[in-house]
Amino acid sequence: MAASVWSGYLTFGLISMPVRLFSGARSSGISFNQLHRTDHQRVKQQLVCSADGQVLDRSDIVKGYEYRKGEYVIIEPEEIKKIEPKTAKTMEILEFVKADDVDPVYFESSYYMTPEEAGRRPYALLTKALEESEYVAIAKLTMHNREYTVFLRPHKGGMMLHTMYYKEEVKELESFGAPDVEIKDAELKVAHQLIEALADDWNPDKYHDTFQENLKKLIETKLEGGEIQEVEKPRKLAPVIDLMAALKESLAQTKKPAASEKTEAPAKAKRGRG
Repeated sequence: MAASVWSGYLTFGLISMPVRLFSGARSSGISFNQLHRTDHQRVKQQLVCSADGQVLDRSDIVKGYEYRKGEYVIIEPEEIKKIEPKTAKTMEILEFVKADDVDPVYFESSYYMTPEEAGRRPYALLTKALEESEYVAIAKLTMHNREYTVFLRPHKGGMMLHTMYYKEEVKELESFGAPDVEIKDAELKVAHQLIEALADDWNPDKYHDTFQENLKKLIETKLEGGEIQEVEKPRKLAPVIDLMAALKESLAQTKKPAASEKTEAPAKAKRGRG
């Protein structure tokens, strides 16, 4: 089983339950080593003092905060532990809100939250209550040297935790918003039809990182001494002049077969086999 990234207590009123957090998602991909071009040997990165050029060991490194240009206050690990808030070991639910009220722009990282043996019953109770009420919990949690506001939601019978950015961390773009243009009813109608034509159930299995797949093929081809084939590049795009014409053409290209066609096709195939 994977190692947990945090363990402590989740509190809900006067109820407390021991829980653990496990990473729920992380980026993955092919990694490259840095090599010397002439002999293909690995390049070492060293920690060097900028003042005297001395190569340093990890044990020689301390953390420092620059409070004035070139002047630092040194912070030791044990000093950080002294100021850890109670949320370092206790995650207290502060309130419950509707999930749709929280803008996804605030979400940062995802974690699975599982109960310890002594917390299984209250964990199950809270999960069930959240499922039936359609609320999510907002709590506070300290890990990785910072305190997070977190979002707890039921998922597949358990609970997921999402760390969130604070309001001051979410950037505002001054020019962002609806463009000052006129939208015609006919255009909007066809746009709705195009959305319906492309609508489907969410299935993450359908989506893949094409660039990573191409990188794997590139590596395999080079190992086998083959020739690298250039992938098809997108055609050059230009701004749409006739929006309605583009909408109609897009809709025509994405038309799904009618229900009668879907049911008739298998029947015909079956008759053909007989």
